[in-house]
Amino acid sequence: MKLYQVRKGQIVYFQNELHKVYSVKPMYRKSVHLMKLRDLSQHLSSAAEIDKYQPKELDSFIFNKNIYTLSKDRKAEEGDFILITHPNPDYLDHYSLNEIEVVSSAESKGVVTSKSNGVRHNEYLLMVPGRHEHSNPIEYRDIQNIDDSSLNDLSNFNADMLPSIGDVYRSNDKDESIEAMVIAIQGNSVFLGGNLELALEELMNTEKWEFLYNLLDQ
Repeated sequence: MKLYQVRKGQIVYFQNELHKVYSVKPMYRKSVHLMKLRDLSQHLSSAAEIDKYQPKELDSFIFNKNIYTLSKDRKAEEGDFILITHPNPDYLDHYSLNEIEVVSSAESKGVVTSKSNGVRHNEYLLMVPGRHEHSNPIEYRDIQNIDDSSLNDLSNFNADMLPSIGDVYRSNDKDESIEAMVIAIQGNSVFLGGNLELALEELMNTEKWEFLYNLLDQ
């Protein structure tokens, strides 16, 4: 891309992986500041090193160690993540292209997010936990042509997603939402605060549990 084409909020590929542009500073050689969607790590690049991509329905990707599929099958509800793809904010709202926000309440014409933004239903794609069987994985631009470092990273990917002490998870149960921290791991059993014990497979099921953050990162 040319520098004049780069805008804050764009989804791009950098070193073959999916990132989001969060800042552009033309006075620097590495002028594009990026956030890798998979783990929210920050990176610097030049405009020539990135390629633009606009996510669409049935694309699936990893955001903050959780897998999501973009969908229009239903309207967003409280607690859902949304990706804003057609922003048309009112003068009191502050959001832009490809913002990822959490729904705090749903209304007939749209949703209100945790950042107090009112977003109409036709402005977003719903981020459904898990990878739909007919989805298009977009973590890598070209899975056949990844370099050695990316290949090593990919081979360790499942290990990176495994829970660790201090990870905080939230259940996706609409009737009884629970947030709990991992306090111990023994074999295939994961122990959470509140006397919860889960099998590893259950906690890693993104349709049931969602990773939020690790206390060490706060």
